[in-house]
Amino acid sequence: MSKVVIIGAGGVGGVVAHKCAQLPEVFSDILLASRTESKCQAIAAQIDRPIRTAQIDADDVAALTALLESEQPALVINVALPYQDLTIMDACLAAGVDYLDTANYEPLDTAKFEYSWQWAYRERFEKADRMALLGSGFDPGATNVFTAYLAKHYFDEIHELDIIDVNGGDHGYPFATNFNPEINIREVTAECRHWENGEFVTTPAMSRKASFTCPDDVGTYTIYRMYHEELESLSANFPSLKRAQFWMSFSENYLRHLEVLGNVGMTGIEPVEFQGQQIVPIQFLRQLLPDPSTLGPRTHGKTCIGCVVKGVKDGKERTMYLYQIKDHQDCYREVQSQGISYTTGVPAMIGAKLILEGTWRRAGVWNIEQLDPDPFMQGLNDYGLPWQVTELTDFSLDD
Repeated sequence: MSKVVIIGAGGVGGVVAHKCAQLPEVFSDILLASRTESKCQAIAAQIDRPIRTAQIDADDVAALTALLESEQPALVINVALPYQDLTIMDACLAAGVDYLDTANYEPLDTAKFEYSWQWAYRERFEKADRMALLGSGFDPGATNVFTAYLAKHYFDEIHELDIIDVNGGDHGYPFATNFNPEINIREVTAECRHWENGEFVTTPAMSRKASFTCPDDVGTYTIYRMYHEELESLSANFPSLKRAQFWMSFSENYLRHLEVLGNVGMTGIEPVEFQGQQIVPIQFLRQLLPDPSTLGPRTHGKTCIGCVVKGVKDGKERTMYLYQIKDHQDCYREVQSQGISYTTGVPAMIGAKLILEGTWRRAGVWNIEQLDPDPFMQGLNDYGLPWQVTELTDFSLDD
């Protein structure tokens, strides 16, 4: 039994709080903290079991360190903004607490996300005998573990990886994002990078698309190649990979709105002066768009997220597809959330559970695919995200 501090009270934070509360034998004491404590209190009111709340500015290392020293949790689950990863890691080191997040660090003033800043903490966490688990969401997170699981059980060597993220949900708004609008738009508008023959190849954003038919009648969707952080760690941890790509589905309506917003400057990250004040356009846009945490009751349809891996087993080439399908309304009935937050929050809880139980705990900074995939995959089946694996005979996303 262990105490945890969850930082962040958005859609994912709500799911993590709900799922941790369902396992009192593991998470004996839960403190949910964010910059706005009223959001924490609203989540706590949804949960049958009592959880505590607190106000904290995760950018303030001294204040966060003081909170952690006072609470003495075994683990911090960071589901705040990725801009705050490093300050939370600093506070965890200062207070002697293990750390887990779901997305890698991204500087506030540069639309660039990569692991280098967090990997630089390896020696400090090792010397402190503390653990930092990076990217325990769905993508990154479950998709990394899917890759590791396939590599362990179905291949002698893996050569190609396609991560395919399809959201077949409909929330009914003309334009909205299923997770933090600022982070979502920065990712989508960034240049694409994919791994090819030992290096990253850069192409214009959203310049490559393909059609993909999901299993189990989820539907056929247009998917676009884009850069996502798990490609950086997977290409490093599976050196046999000759190509690795990330794909995500977008509707024409979404892309049309995004193009117009970009054309008029609303997706910009540089401050502009308005009526004597400095404002960042994309942050103002975030305030205008629906809060992703409110989309649960009105989102219908399913997510279908998985990995297609090509490689060799016993001298023969094969292609395996491991995927997970989740119904948005099932998520809402269980934890009052839409599926995107659910599929991120459940893996965060599972990763935390495996650390607290000692199954995964080891000093240092680790990407999730570096750990044994089997207990995590069992956790997905046990806690709401059952998966399937099948062999494919004619898979291709080439033009």
